[in-house]
Amino acid sequence: MRKLTAPGWLLAFGLLNALPAVAAAQNNTGQPVGQEDNTAYGTTSAEFLLLGAGARGTALGSSFASIVTDVSALYYNPAGVAMLDRPGLMIGTYDYVASTRYSWGGVAFPFSGGARTIGFQLGTFGFKDQPIYTEDQPNGTGGTYSVNQTFVGATFAQNFSDRFSAGITAKYVDDRLGTVSGSAFAVDFGTNFHASLNNHPVKFSFVLANLGSNLNYSGTGLQGNVQRDPLPGEDPVPTLPQQANLLTKDFPLPTTFRVGLAYDIITGENNRLTAMGDFNQPNNNKPGFAFGSEWQSQKIGGSNFGFAVRGSYSYTAANNLTPTTSTTALSDEENLQGLAFGGGLMYGGNGNGFGLSLDYAYKYLGILGPTNFFSFSLGW
Repeated sequence: MRKLTAPGWLLAFGLLNALPAVAAAQNNTGQPVGQEDNTAYGTTSAEFLLLGAGARGTALGSSFASIVTDVSALYYNPAGVAMLDRPGLMIGTYDYVASTRYSWGGVAFPFSGGARTIGFQLGTFGFKDQPIYTEDQPNGTGGTYSVNQTFVGATFAQNFSDRFSAGITAKYVDDRLGTVSGSAFAVDFGTNFHASLNNHPVKFSFVLANLGSNLNYSGTGLQGNVQRDPLPGEDPVPTLPQQANLLTKDFPLPTTFRVGLAYDIITGENNRLTAMGDFNQPNNNKPGFAFGSEWQSQKIGGSNFGFAVRGSYSYTAANNLTPTTSTTALSDEENLQGLAFGGGLMYGGNGNGFGLSLDYAYKYLGILGPTNFFSFSLGW
C-alpha cells in the first residue's frame, strides 16, 4: 500500500469532507458529479507522434522503452541512446491504414569515450493527391489535397554512472492538412537504471514524451466570405460579403508518461530471453499497459550471424462506443488490438566493427486491420 505524505493526508482529509457535497451534486445528465468521466478522448492533435520507430520497437510495444539501447532509443527513451557503443543509423517504414504511410529514421553518435551521445531523428506520416468532395459537388471538384505531418528531433544523452543514464530530446512538429497548417514544439525526457538481480540484468525506465506547446492551425482553408447581419434597429441594407478567418481552437500534443521494467530470465554469452512490462498514462485516454518478451541469439555456429524473435501485447482503453452490445466489431477492438510480433536477422555488432540488422514487425489494429513494419539498422 502506498504511504501518504503529510500533504497527501491533508488532501485525503479535504476530499472526505467534500464527499457529502459531491454526493448531492448532479451534472446535467443526472449522474453524480463525482462519477463523471473527464477523460479527454480525442482532444489531442499530431497523433502520428505515437506511431513508433523501427520494427523491433513495434513488435515489443511501449514496453520496449526499458531495454532499448539502439538508435530507436531516440524515439522510445532518449536515455537508452547513451549506451550506444558506436555510431548507428536506422530507417523504417510501413503502410498504415487507409493507404497512408509512416516512415522514421534516426542517426546517433557517441562521444567522450562513450559517456555521451547525440542523435537526430525524423518522422513523417501522410498521404497525397486525394480528391476533394464538397456538399455542393458530391462527385468531386476536380481538385486534390494532401496531408503531410512531420517531426524532427535532436537528442542529448549521458551516462552518469555505470548504472544510470538520462536523455532529453527537443522536437519540432509540423502538421499540414490540405491548405491549413500548424506547428508546435515538444520535449521528451527519459531515464534508465540498469542493475542485476540474482546475476540477471534488470532495467527500469521512466519516460515523459511529447510534452510541449499546442497546435494552432491557420491557412487559406480557414478563410471565407461572410455576410454581415444588420445590428438591432438597423435596416436590412444589402452589403457585400466580407472576407473573414474562421476561429480555431488550440490542440495539445499527445503527452504520455511511461514506467517500464525489464528482466533477463535467461542470460548468457550468446543467448538472452527478456521479459518486460510497461505502465503508461496518456493525456487523451485512460491508463494502459504493455508486456512483451524477446529471445535473441548471437554468433550462431560460431559465425557473426544472429536472430531475434519478439512478441507483445499493448492495452489501450477503448472509448465504449457501443456500450449496449457486445457482439460488434467495435466492441472487440479493445480486446484484440495491440497484439504484435516480429523478428530480425543480425550480422556483427557488439562493438566489433561493422554490423547490420533487418527487422520485421506485424501489429494488429483491431477493426482497422494489421500493419507490417520493416526497418534496417547499420552500425560502424
